[in-house]
Amino acid sequence: MKICVAGAAGAFGMKHLDAIKAIDGIEVVSVVGGGPDDIEGFARARGIPHATKDLAEALARPDVEAVILATPTQVHAAQAIQCLKAGKHVFVEIPMADNLADSEELVRVQKETGLVAMAGHVRRYNPSHQWIHNRIKSGELKIQQMDVQTYFFRRSNLNALGQPRTWTDHLLWHHACHTVDLFQYQTGEVASEAFGLQGPKHPELGIAMDMAIGMKTPSGAICTLSLSFNNKGPLGTYFRYICDNGTYIARYDDLYDGDEKKIDLTGVAVSSNGIELIDREFFAAIREGREPNGSVGQCLDAMRTLDRIEKSFGS
Repeated sequence: MKICVAGAAGAFGMKHLDAIKAIDGIEVVSVVGGGPDDIEGFARARGIPHATKDLAEALARPDVEAVILATPTQVHAAQAIQCLKAGKHVFVEIPMADNLADSEELVRVQKETGLVAMAGHVRRYNPSHQWIHNRIKSGELKIQQMDVQTYFFRRSNLNALGQPRTWTDHLLWHHACHTVDLFQYQTGEVASEAFGLQGPKHPELGIAMDMAIGMKTPSGAICTLSLSFNNKGPLGTYFRYICDNGTYIARYDDLYDGDEKKIDLTGVAVSSNGIELIDREFFAAIREGREPNGSVGQCLDAMRTLDRIEKSFGS
């Protein structure tokens, strides 16, 4: 399968390129850059035959079957729709859009084309969360509460590599999207109650730098989520699952019990890398002609909940 990676020179574009190296039968034949990228030099250094800053140019190539979009959030929906209308399967990094209307339009176009369109909800694929999910499905665990902290120190507009961004990130539509989807995926329910609080907006970036979110499912499971770009301390996202039969703490691809004993995740999946696992699902769904776990249609409920939370912020 020959694919294109757009946003290849960014932090997550490179994560996808590294993951693809471990997946047999996938060849990156085109990369798309943007802004200040030296995308041609980037491609040469990696032996990729085609490079451009024009997504349409890459989509016009007959050898490109599918596209991974690791581009700025604000163009995700438009570019994903552009890929589908060009006849290409598409994986769009989280979030699929930064508003509900664009998310709904992307889902509509996916249904119209019948192509595979998948959103980058990688928490569904981290072995730590898969281990929990498998036990929920088998009836061993039931979630009573998820307590989640998503903390960064980004008072200037830097990406995950500490480099200047050409676009602005968002605590709600990007970072909270991970937890909103995961909570609903793990409980198997859509939140019946959802609200949020946000702190002051950054005078230059125009985004809230601190946020608190609460959700509750019809069966009574609750989720509390704290997010900050102001946190100068341990960084990242930490998930505490408080269940009827134990407490578990997930840190990306690692999992610990309530006594901080590390849980052996051997055998949960073919890799310990969540990015590789979600990419494998994308390619497998294309080959098998089926809907992937994490399709844009399946993730639409998360976007609807985010929309409700945004409307609860008030002034």
